[in-house]
Amino acid sequence: MNEFQNDLSAFDAAIAKATTADEAFTALQDLARAVVGAKLFTVMLVDMQAELSRRAYTSDPVSYPASGTKPLNYGPWFDIVHGQREFFVANTIEDIAEVLFDHELINQLGCQSVVNVPIILKDELVGCMNLLDVAHHYTPERLQLIRDVLSVPAKLAVLAARL
Repeated sequence: MNEFQNDLSAFDAAIAKATTADEAFTALQDLARAVVGAKLFTVMLVDMQAELSRRAYTSDPVSYPASGTKPLNYGPWFDIVHGQREFFVANTIEDIAEVLFDHELINQLGCQSVVNVPIILKDELVGCMNLLDVAHHYTPERLQLIRDVLSVPAKLAVLAARL
């Protein structure tokens, strides 16, 4: 993890100065890109009581604007991310197509792999950090780096965005 010390220090400085949700999530995006890479990076926030989610941050506001809400989509993806509180990982566009309705757009953006990372606070799913890149990008080694290096900063970014 020492190899990411400079990246973590940069995140620490950026999150300390963040005065908006965009600044907090940009700091997280920069860290994620440095640690594991992500052509497309988004953060979805979840309101479990209202059963709604909303895209709070996006690295591609043209293709994936951060606006509006949508009802939670219950199914296999939700069971993994919310029920089991595990990463959802798909490393081919075919696997993505099985669970994400926007797989054609994802593919057009040059992304054929995804990892959705649940963000849990107070024992409740509050959001999801989504990283997308080329096919087979999210290897077991990169998934471990996400667990080891990005999980806590993701929680901190959500908390900073709420302030």
